[in-house]
Amino acid sequence: MRKQWQLWTSALSKEQCEWIKSICESFPAVDGGIFANNAEDSSVRRSKVRLVYDNNIKQILLNYAVDANRNAFGVDIIQPFEIQYTEYHAENNGFYDWHHDIDWSNERPFDRKLTVVIQLDDPSSYEGGDFCFKGVSNPNFKPQGSVLVFPSYLEHMVTPITSGTRHSLVTWVEGPRWK
Repeated sequence: MRKQWQLWTSALSKEQCEWIKSICESFPAVDGGIFANNAEDSSVRRSKVRLVYDNNIKQILLNYAVDANRNAFGVDIIQPFEIQYTEYHAENNGFYDWHHDIDWSNERPFDRKLTVVIQLDDPSSYEGGDFCFKGVSNPNFKPQGSVLVFPSYLEHMVTPITSGTRHSLVTWVEGPRWK
């Protein structure tokens, strides 16, 4: 049986997480959207996102995707599509309801194959904001610097933040269309 996800607990140091956050916060923030024309829908998602353009960060994410793919998934991947820094704030009960990371209606010749997420905060700095899979065992993805990689078709969510702010870094590694 194939593994459903790969987790590296506390793989990045606090200093590395702070370095990533400092780079990401130099990019402009917008409200997080969903696939429907990247539309905002606060009944599905409440977060701020920043698209990140940094080759060093991209390489870190790609290295974990390649290792996870070799260890567990064996899908045809090429490179990250985009990098998104996500902020979930307690003042607006930031969350992201059940979703998967593939836009099955897109016309492009590539699909998202693997999702890579890095937990950037010490879990004592916020409450709520739990990452959960639907129908699959859930990893202990709370420790700062943890890296989670999973097939982009798995349904998942982030529960509402009730205190503080949760920051994460996400990329989707593309490959030829799912068949």
